[in-house]
Amino acid sequence: MLARCLELLGPALQAPGAVLVDCTLGMGGHTEAILAAFGSVRVVGLDRDPQALELAGRRLAPFGGRFVPVHAVYDEILDVLAELGLPAVQGVLMDLGVSSLQLDESERGFAYAHDAPLDMRMDPTTGRTAADVLNTYDERDIARLLREYGEERFAPRIARRIVQRREREPFTRSADLVDLVRAAIPAATRTTGGNPAKRTFQALRIEVNDELATLERALPATVEALAVGGRIVVEAYHSLEDRPVKRELALGATSSAPAGLPVVPDTHQPYLRLLTRGAEQADEAERERNPRSQSVRLRAAERLRPTPDHLRTVVAARAPRRSA
Repeated sequence: MLARCLELLGPALQAPGAVLVDCTLGMGGHTEAILAAFGSVRVVGLDRDPQALELAGRRLAPFGGRFVPVHAVYDEILDVLAELGLPAVQGVLMDLGVSSLQLDESERGFAYAHDAPLDMRMDPTTGRTAADVLNTYDERDIARLLREYGEERFAPRIARRIVQRREREPFTRSADLVDLVRAAIPAATRTTGGNPAKRTFQALRIEVNDELATLERALPATVEALAVGGRIVVEAYHSLEDRPVKRELALGATSSAPAGLPVVPDTHQPYLRLLTRGAEQADEAERERNPRSQSVRLRAAERLRPTPDHLRTVVAARAPRRSA
């Protein structure tokens, strides 16, 4: 939905000296289109994946100083902007979930279609791997994450098989996990819904990268980063991502005054204006051209006024501090 992203962000990026934060830089496709479409815009590109930053940096080198890459997780956006001396920005773009780079690099272990080491870290330089989770979590915690993050109805059965299997041999390869999940799920349910391991892989990826907690911290911080008149566009790919996005934008677009007040004070007026009616989806032509767009849900909003003081305090308390 690149064209729609440009359309929604465009009015804010026309401002002199406009800056956009691409919170999920990936291979740099969105940023490249923005830099090409808006000749004076600067983009700060965040990504936790060093490989993505390197490849995107090469791709965007022709734009010179208009592109600033930063190795960071997007919930650190306020610290990043402070380090760059930017009090606010005119645009924020978030393209959530796993990137095409990570899916297509089979050795990263994100794709259940290829046998690979069970890694799944978006930043392969730090943190636990998917194998660590499978080999160390107890059965109850494995079932919980499969149920909550993968929405897997056979979570207890799969968790039990995982614990039984690792007692004989620890997990190291993705093919072993795919085979185990397929065997754990009743045969009658394997004929629909694609690869039966996809929900387990989603759950592990979310757990390894702390994706949902990071998103919950990042959303209010990204809104706080916007200047008045600035715009945020978020693309989510499953309901677990889309729900907090919907909730955060709706919060800002709703008056906080008690019901029945004859006059709503300015301090209780909405500080966001929704730019989309519900979540927009890719059209049929794009879904045919790019199968990965089939599940996308796009939401957008515009900043109307500064965030209320009590919410700003909450954002500051929840935001992580970047290491020196």
